[in-house]
Amino acid sequence: MIRKGLVWLIAGAALWCSACSAAEKINIPEGSLTLHALLYRPAGPGPFPAVVALHDCSGLHRQRRTGSRRYHEWARLLSAKRFVVLFPDSFGSRGLGSQCRVRQTRVRASRERVLDANAARRWLQTQKFVRPEHISLLGWSSGGIAALWTVRPNEAPGDGSADFRSAVALYPGCRRLRQTAWSARVPTLILIGGADDWTLASTCQQMVAGARGRSARAEIIVYPGAVHGFDRPNSPIRLRTGLARTANPAGNVHRGTSPLARADALKRVPQWLAR
Repeated sequence: MIRKGLVWLIAGAALWCSACSAAEKINIPEGSLTLHALLYRPAGPGPFPAVVALHDCSGLHRQRRTGSRRYHEWARLLSAKRFVVLFPDSFGSRGLGSQCRVRQTRVRASRERVLDANAARRWLQTQKFVRPEHISLLGWSSGGIAALWTVRPNEAPGDGSADFRSAVALYPGCRRLRQTAWSARVPTLILIGGADDWTLASTCQQMVAGARGRSARAEIIVYPGAVHGFDRPNSPIRLRTGLARTANPAGNVHRGTSPLARADALKRVPQWLAR
């Protein structure tokens, strides 16, 4: 039944977004860096709520000129829900490829990617087709880590611009954030698999529990049996090896689709972002 509902959900998004424009390539000034990004817009003049979407350690482009199918499907789904979606390319903008096997990356989730997220938010706030007070944050894996760093209280905008409205992090790593006594200044949702051996659900649960009483609303949903990347479309669960910064010291993890978790996330995330 969930599988059938998922098929109709994706089909509905595709039908609605037949009127949407293709992804637009955007350049955003960020100090000495030009931040490249992909922009997806619903049909019509707006103004629309918007989402800054942060890619995982593989980067935004897995092949030349081709974005990840997962991100494209999320963008189409959110566009169908009348969101503008902006994907800043944190790695490609700095001449880098995938960082999944790099142990000492120079694009840190806690620093450079926070700057990228805020630069993307400020750019969206200058666009007439965007509601400047309703821009949210969405991230996958290392992008989810960056989202959680971005919404910490000490990262609040100091320039008078409107803050992020809310945030969603899909299967982030929470170990370092937990150690820094993480809390959020905006409502934040974490979705993670109970069988994730790349980023552990238990660490994120501890982090959220520790933030109670000193944080904006923070919720975590753990999907039993789901592994890392559960929202990937039609991706059989496979073992990946030689990865950096994994819960497993050997760098061996499982990744692939969990239909039940994917169906729930596709429904739950737009609802959270629409708040």
